[in-house]
Amino acid sequence: MNLPENVGNRIRDLRKAKGWTQEQLAEAASLHYSYIGGVERGDRNISLETLEKIIKAFEVPAIEFFRFEDETERRKALDEQMTLLSSKSAVEIAALTRITREVIAVMSLNKNGD
Repeated sequence: MNLPENVGNRIRDLRKAKGWTQEQLAEAASLHYSYIGGVERGDRNISLETLEKIIKAFEVPAIEFFRFEDETERRKALDEQMTLLSSKSAVEIAALTRITREVIAVMSLNKNGD
């Protein structure tokens, strides 16, 4: 496992899922955009304090950030859902979760009915 490369790839994936440029991420994390590019390429040795700034900018739980998996369409879709929910309140997330459960139930019924 190449940790700097994995961290850089994860930052890039989350940044793209959020629809941000390197400049937008740098601004949200109070960093310079050229630094973000170096981190994404695995060229820069990132400190924990800087990594914390980036994770906070994404508004994702640290445990979610450190899920290094093969990048698949499923992972990209989950990252997009995480970024969409990150700006919502707990009440809104609970409501969206109820809706999602209902949609999944209907999808399961339709799948079983085929």
